Formats: sequence, C-alpha cells, structure tokens
Amino acid sequence: MSSTPDKFEILAQLKERAREGGGAKRVEAQHERGKGTARERIDLLLDEGSFEEMDMLVEHDCSHFGMEKKTFPGDGVVTGYGTIDGRPIFLFSQDFTVFGGSLSKRNAMKICKVMDLALKAGVPIIGLNDSGGARIQEGVESLGGYADIFLRNTLASGVIPQISAILGPCAGGAVYSPAITDFIFMVDRSSYMFVTGPNVIKTVTHEEVSFEELGGSKTHNEISGVAHFRSSNELLCIESLRTLLSYLPSNNMEDPPAQDLGDDPAREDPELDTLIPDNPRTGYDMKEVLHRVVDQGIFFEVQEHYAQNILIGFARLDGRSVGIVAQQPMVLAGTLDINSSIKAARFIRFCDAFNIPLVTFVDVPGFLPGVAQEHGGIIKNGAKLLYAWCEATVPKITVITRKAYGGAYDVMNSKHIRADFNFAWPSAEIAVMGPEGAVEIVFKKELADAKDPVERQTELVTEYRDTFANPYVAARLGYLDDVIRPRTTRRRLCRALSLLENKADRNPSKKHGNIPL
Repeated sequence: MSSTPDKFEILAQLKERAREGGGAKRVEAQHERGKGTARERIDLLLDEGSFEEMDMLVEHDCSHFGMEKKTFPGDGVVTGYGTIDGRPIFLFSQDFTVFGGSLSKRNAMKICKVMDLALKAGVPIIGLNDSGGARIQEGVESLGGYADIFLRNTLASGVIPQISAILGPCAGGAVYSPAITDFIFMVDRSSYMFVTGPNVIKTVTHEEVSFEELGGSKTHNEISGVAHFRSSNELLCIESLRTLLSYLPSNNMEDPPAQDLGDDPAREDPELDTLIPDNPRTGYDMKEVLHRVVDQGIFFEVQEHYAQNILIGFARLDGRSVGIVAQQPMVLAGTLDINSSIKAARFIRFCDAFNIPLVTFVDVPGFLPGVAQEHGGIIKNGAKLLYAWCEATVPKITVITRKAYGGAYDVMNSKHIRADFNFAWPSAEIAVMGPEGAVEIVFKKELADAKDPVERQTELVTEYRDTFANPYVAARLGYLDDVIRPRTTRRRLCRALSLLENKADRNPSKKHGNIPL
C-alpha cells in the first residue's frame, strides 16, 4: 500500500491545522489574559453541535514583507452559522492568535460572505470582535475590506438584528462596524474601543491616558454611551447576548418571539397604589414600577450605566416582547437631557424597525435647563427623541405615573404624536410647567403688589396645583384614554397590546426622513 496520505487524510490535516489557530503558545497567551479563543467563544454562544463553519481553509495571498511564508488556514477569523435556542444565526469570530486577528482582504471577504447570507436568509448576524485592526502588510486592500463591511452593516440596518461583542481590542477603522450595529457588548478589563490609541494621543495632544480610561468597558458604558452592555467576564457577556436575542425577531418582516412565563395577564399589584410619594419633590425608583408590572418582574435593561435619568430595555407582557422607555425620578428628577434623549431615540427606532411594541412610563418635569445643555444642542437632540416617537408605527402605549410638564409631555409619546393608548395614574400632573414656575410668571404683578408676597405665592401655588396637578383636565379633553388605578396597570397594558396585535399605521411614502442628527 502507498504511504502517501489519501485525500481524506489531507483534508483532515488541513482542518486540524485551521482549528489550531496560531498554535498552542498563542492560545495559551490568550487564556492567560482571561480570554477565550475564537472557537471557544462560538461554542459558548451557539447551541451545542449546531455550528457549521464556512471558508475554513481560506488563506491570504499577500506577498509583501515576507507574508508569503506565513499562512494559516482561516486567516484570522472563523465564520459560519448555527443556532441559538434553536433559531438560526450567522456569525464571525476574530482569532487574535492568528496575526492578532487583523483584517486582511481575504479575512474581510469571509466576513462579508456571512453578512450577505444573513441578509438573504433574514437571520441575525453576530460579530465576536478581537482584532489588532487593519493588517498593515496589505495596505489599502485591508482598508477596502473594512469599507466593504461598513457598507453591509448599513444595508442590513433595520432589516436584520446586528450584534457586536467586543472581546479584545477594537481600534481605528475597526470601531465603525460595531458602531453601526444595533447593540455592543463589552467585557471589563479586556475590551477596548478607540479611534486613536493612547500612544497617538500622547504624541498629538500630549495627553496621557490608559487603554482602560480611553476606551474600556466602563468608559463606553458610562461616559460615551457607545456600548450597551458590560459584563465582568466573557461567559456572562455571551449569556447576556443570548438573552437579548430571545426578545428580538430574526428580521424586520417577523414579529418578536412570544414566550409564556406563566404570569397571569390580569394580575394586580396593590403595592403600586401607594408607590408614588405624596410629596411631588420626593423621588421613587421607577424600576420597582416596571418589575411589578412586567411578566415575572423581568426587565432586561439596555445601557444601564449611561444617562440613567431614562430607562430603556426589554420585557414581556402576557408573553409578548415589548420595548420599555421610562423616566427614572431617582436621577436628575427624571428630566430629559442630551444624553437621555439620544439614548431613548435610538432604542425607539430599533424597536420600531423590528416590530417590537413600545410601552412608556412617564414622570418628567421637563428638559434639563442650563447653558451646557443649550450649547450642547439640547434642541436638536431633544428633537431626535420627538422624531423617533412620531415616526414609530408599532403599537405605542403610555402610562403617566406623575409629572408630565411642558414640551416633555408632548415628546414622551403623548396622544398628539400617535400614541395608541394613553393612561394616567391619579397621581399624574399634566401642565405647561411646575406650579412654582407657573405662578411666578402668570402672577408676577400680583405677587409684586401683595402685602405678603410669600403667603400669596403659597396660596396661588396651591390653587394651581389643585387645578393642574391631576390628570382630569387632560382626560376631559380626550388626551388620556383613561385614568386608572395603579394596581390595574398590568391588566390594562396586556389588554391594549392584545387589541393592537394587528395594528396597521403608515408613514407617507418617501426615500427616508431627515432626522435632526
């Protein structure tokens, strides 16, 4: 018999070499950093045994700088498809053990191929990012590869969910692909995102900053708002990613998946009746309201650490996936500012693109005043939130728990901007502004002429509050569909969502609107 390997042995050897990545030493170095390999991450993400790899044997064709002597099957990225909770997805996982996961022409070709297939098949695309950036030896071909990916991110936006997990460095042009995707996950002390690194910044601006301070998970989850989720390790990160997918449809033509959690849709919670403090200046935790209303109290929060004066996230009501937007009175009294407006606007547009009903809980005293807010563009940024609500055609339901003052009342999914059902608790206050400010403006002359201006102001504030610090004026005008007892909120929301299941609303035909960016 011939000692020459047969064709099956050759195939097995090639695939085994691809599975080895950059070799045992580089894999060990990856583990020492607390990081998994590209394939280990795929195994954690996908249902067991579901992964089918594509382009496993692709290699680069660069002949510069001695690269022709350095080739690895797969070329630094693992691509393919599989299932998560039985639902199909496409993915790519960058392999830092091979050329630092750097992007080459062939590497980009592999990523673009699975992105194209995901769009054709109508299933989500997930990117597990761990890359040193563009492969310098390939020059403009590598840069062109990034642009090819950016184009596909843009074309897929609003058609299929796109999710990025940053599990290592992500620098330079590489950051713009995750930035276009719908959600970004990061891991403490191992994820980094920045356009220019600490060394370049030191050279150009003479600022000294660490990798963590410049672009770590804390920075992008708390300060910049670039990221949406932050985990202490890769396992928790990937578990959160799987949870997020459970709320999302596979594409924009499908409804999100329902999941019966065994929670009675008619359940009432008497504790809600006494949750709002009698003193309008006293805060309360809106998360407690949400936990008492949604199925099994499960609220999957998005951007938990950023612009905390507004809450966004996913939950279920009678098994239906819903997007929730709510003021948080415990932070900045729940006022709307630049960051919270942008945060909520993008979330609303995502939910609208993917047929996820929106439920809003309102307790907003207005927009945050101040020179910094005006100079920072609160007008155009607040308008983004208004635009997002007006544009959305999914079922939209609002519950006003306490304050709804001024333009913020209009912006927060009021009846006037096509909300379907608008409810208020008896504690609701709907007016142009708070009693103190209104009295100072309306009764300015009377207060100036009063014998006891303080006493007269107190009387007028009480009169104003008795007149407007309730929901009944708006109810009489039809701006509210009902004033409800707080304990019945869950039942009313579940019934409204059921009624709106086949809602059909249309915007005027156009190429696209011009949102105030």
